[in-house]
Amino acid sequence: MLAMSKWFTLTPFMSNNFSKRVGFSNSPGSVRAHVNGGGDDTNNSKNNDKKKKKKVVVVGSGWAGLGAAHHLCKQGFDVTVLDGGDGIGSSDNIGIQGFWYPYKNIFSLVDELGIKPFTSWTRSAHIPGTPSIANSIRNLIPHSIIDFDNTDVAWKKYDSITARELFKRFGCSERLYQDIFGPLLQVGLFAPAEQCSAAATLGLLYYLTLAHQKHFDVAFCRGTTKQKIFEPWVESLKAKGCEMLEDKKVTDFNLDEETGCVTDVVCGNETYSVDAVVVAVGITTLQETIKKSAALCKREEFLKVLNLAGIDVVTVKLWLDRKVAIPNPCNACAGFDDLFGCTVFDLNVIQDEHKDDTETVLEADFYHANELLPLNDELVTEKVISYLSKYINDLESACVVDKEIGRFPKRLTHFFPGSYKYMMRGSTSFPNLFMAGDWIITRHGSWLQEKSYVTGLEAANRVVDYLEEGSFAKVIPVEEDEPHIEALRSLNRRLNEIISQVPLSSYFLQ
Repeated sequence: MLAMSKWFTLTPFMSNNFSKRVGFSNSPGSVRAHVNGGGDDTNNSKNNDKKKKKKVVVVGSGWAGLGAAHHLCKQGFDVTVLDGGDGIGSSDNIGIQGFWYPYKNIFSLVDELGIKPFTSWTRSAHIPGTPSIANSIRNLIPHSIIDFDNTDVAWKKYDSITARELFKRFGCSERLYQDIFGPLLQVGLFAPAEQCSAAATLGLLYYLTLAHQKHFDVAFCRGTTKQKIFEPWVESLKAKGCEMLEDKKVTDFNLDEETGCVTDVVCGNETYSVDAVVVAVGITTLQETIKKSAALCKREEFLKVLNLAGIDVVTVKLWLDRKVAIPNPCNACAGFDDLFGCTVFDLNVIQDEHKDDTETVLEADFYHANELLPLNDELVTEKVISYLSKYINDLESACVVDKEIGRFPKRLTHFFPGSYKYMMRGSTSFPNLFMAGDWIITRHGSWLQEKSYVTGLEAANRVVDYLEEGSFAKVIPVEEDEPHIEALRSLNRRLNEIISQVPLSSYFLQ
């Protein structure tokens, strides 16, 4: 029988060059106003009925895909979004997700849409132990924090190392690893530390817990992300002329042999002519397309994607026959024999539809859930009750009156050691085909949903640049490093430059 060893309150852990045109700017705006309310981004490109609109197909309908479509529609392009069959937005509607303070681009979007999807801020900085987690990381791996600056050099240096090895190198105690770092990664990067890249670990932890310790704030959707954000977003896009097509699995791309550009997106027996394409799908979906596509399977950058991997997710929503006290609205737990981690949510507190329920409604989202995936609903429920009852009083004595089990094989990105060299960049060897998604390489510095959305905006900017029409999207940058961190990083870069000039310096394994 598997046993859970740790339970804790979830804490927030969890520039591209354009060849033809420059000049897009960033506008940070206010973040505080974005929770429980919300900008207006004027359309700088008005439709010209006398001029034929250029066609852009966006493959994928999650944060990245809709992010690209959102900006391109405003620039007057003829935009079509192709969804692979799970439903618009479903690719990023897995379980319950937190929206952390640094997600400034998403909060700006929410303001623009005029919707109010979020709960109030959870002041997790006030939860005992949260700031000390960041302090522990700073004290434990100070040089790595300075050395890892999200550059290509830094990623290549740290990506081959496991997170566990990183902590071990800097003298992490077994207790600190078991109590803090191991569980954090199981719910932050969705896999055990020995299966996580040290580069991804440093990037995620720095973005959400280390860069600005005062920002330990998180909000949640007051319903599902699909209900509260994606559905009104899609209606807004349709109103701008965007065509949404569901159940369209891309099987290939037709090319102009002379220019090397994509001329059509192929979905079985159907084709969609294009001037530019944005592919904004997850790793597993793209792998399926590559195996079918005569065009993609000839390109090394796409063949490398076949080496990447996804992580299984199982979500379990339970309706109980009585009220059961759950410690916090959101709780992270790990230690099921180090097999997987999960987050447990009190939906009576988080979601509007359950606020007045007289019985407890909870959801447990399991990551790296390979061993739960093949089980039937009854057995999954039985195991979940067994796992969580050790930490939620009276849970085992409660009866489950209803349940919803979601299974999402290979749905989340696995940042395993050595994966960086297989991941794609925003531009490809096809001049008019661009990539977006949380696994696409970007120097923006964001993670999770924010990274997906940002890469969608960056892909839209590449389309604008390639087609030489419209204005660039304003991508809000992450906050600058604290002055002492930036000073140390500048010094570290100079030292690395000097070392690289030493004879035979590249001879030794880094």
